[in-house]
Order: sequence, then C-alpha cells, then structure tokens
Amino acid sequence: MWHPLFFSICLNLFLAYSPLQSLEPFLKDIKQITFPDMGFEKAGEAYFSFDSKTIIFQAIPKGEKNYQIYTLQLGEKTPALVSTGKGSCTCAFFRPDGKKIIFASSHSAPTFEKIEKNEDKYVWDLTPYMNIYEANLDGSELKPLTSGPAYHAECAYSSDGSEIVYASNETGSMNLYTMNADGSNVRQITHTDYSYNGGPFFSPSGSHIIFRTDRSQKDFLQIYLTDRKGQELQLTDNGAVNWAPYWHPNGKVIVYTTSIHGHHQYELYLMNIETGIECRLTESPSFDGLPVFNAIGDLILWTSKRGDGSCQIFLANFIMPDILNQTR
Repeated sequence: MWHPLFFSICLNLFLAYSPLQSLEPFLKDIKQITFPDMGFEKAGEAYFSFDSKTIIFQAIPKGEKNYQIYTLQLGEKTPALVSTGKGSCTCAFFRPDGKKIIFASSHSAPTFEKIEKNEDKYVWDLTPYMNIYEANLDGSELKPLTSGPAYHAECAYSSDGSEIVYASNETGSMNLYTMNADGSNVRQITHTDYSYNGGPFFSPSGSHIIFRTDRSQKDFLQIYLTDRKGQELQLTDNGAVNWAPYWHPNGKVIVYTTSIHGHHQYELYLMNIETGIECRLTESPSFDGLPVFNAIGDLILWTSKRGDGSCQIFLANFIMPDILNQTR
C-alpha cells in the first residue's frame, strides 16, 4: 500500500504540471465581482473607471426583464443604481476624467414594452427611442446627447474624453457615428445599407475605430478596423460570430469574443492587429465574452457563466503573451 505522504507528493506534482493548470495562463487571480445575492438576475458588460477603482455595468434586477446601469467600487459588495430604473439600458462608460458617465436608455420612450430576450440566440435588441445620456457619477443631472425614435447606443468615449463613438439606425441601416462629448458635431463613419455595424471603440490614439459587422455574411459577425476617412480593414474571417472587440492600451493588441468553439462556448481571443497573430485567452465550457482592459492594461474584466451558471462579471490580472509582442 502506498504511503499517504507519497500519494500527497504525487498529487501535488500532478496539479503543478497538469495541463488543467495552464488552460488560461494569461489570466491570474480570477475573481468573480458580481453575484446573484446582490439582487441581480444577471450582470455584464462592465467597464473600468480610469483609476481602475470602480466599474460601471448593466444588470437585470431580480424580478425584472430589462437591464439598468450600476456602478460598483472594486472590493465592495453594494452596487449603486445610476440609471432611472425605467426602460431598458445598455452600454455605460466612464469619461476618462472620472467626472461623468454615459449610457443608453429607453426610459423616455412614449411607450415602453418590456422585451424578453431569447437566450438561445445572440442578438441585440434594437430598442426604439434608445438614446445616449450623460450624467454625473451618481446618475444625477441626466442630459440627453441624442434624441428621437431611432436606436442610439453602443457608446464609448475617446481616450481624451472629447468625443463619443456610437451606433445608430437613424438612417434605416445600423451605422457608426462620432459626436463631440456634448452631443454636437455628429459625423457618420460607416455607410452601409442593410448591414449591422456596431460595438465601436476608439483606438488609444483616437485615429482608428474597431467594431463588429455582419456585412460579409449575414448571421455572422466579423471584426473590422476603420480610420477616420472610412478606410477599412477586416481583421477576422472565420465563419463565426465575432464581437465585443476592445483595445489593449498599447494600441496594437485587441481582445474579442468568438463562437469558433460553438454558440454555447463563446471564448475570448487576443489578436495583434499588425501581425495578425492570435492567442486564445479563455478556455471554459460555458460563456465568456465582453472583455475590457483597464487604462494600464494589467487588468481585464469580462462577462462569464463560469460561476453559478448565470452571467456575472469576472476580474483577473492580465499577462500579455510574448507571441503578441512580436513585430513583422
């Protein structure tokens, strides 16, 4: 019979060198940030404040069917509601100076019908009268930056806080727009008919915008890059649903969500947009998506079902893979 000490040593060696320990080698100290006992059916799409101390995110309160916007101090357990509690909300973002937030909400719609999402399909509800609002950090002094019956959402600030990029179907097709942070000087960036263009984010330098689109093949999404003049570059072409791209602050690497492993196992991938080299970031049998980096690039937030099976927000220390630092 094996001695218990011998068995213990063998087990520790197995755990130390087991492939199971290296499935996600670029994520360290993974922590779940939101939980159902906070009063949420589910939570997701979180973004860091510039100082990485606070996150802003959307969550469905228990007993409700639509998202509201909350903030949460990292390390705390009590989220703060910053939207009105009415309508449907999405896509909240901190202004880089830490003094304002923006989010999209349909609370001002003339009539509002609650929308039940089909969890078996990954689609975005283009809620009418969805408009972008600016507010103080606590949700006070709410100010509309867009108006009208169209969908205006998927909004984010430029790194200097002077501009906002967003998606809208105000011309009948979903396209990308930019505007000044006060809502003035609206400029259309993409010009497609009968295509979806959305999920845009400015590059750290502000010279480019990354986004998702279905123009190459309906029912699939690919990641594209465009400059201010509309010169585009397709970054993914894999016959899958690729969405939620986000910039690492080095301006060369992006992280995005993909269904290449199946629609019930969305995973996160990294890509160096200069070399095209990719690297898998998550490996979980459930959903992983909507990743974002903090301003320094050493932390990452994402939405996952890896906890109790409900969508919740997770945080980890991020280690850049060496292969993504290579140049042409």
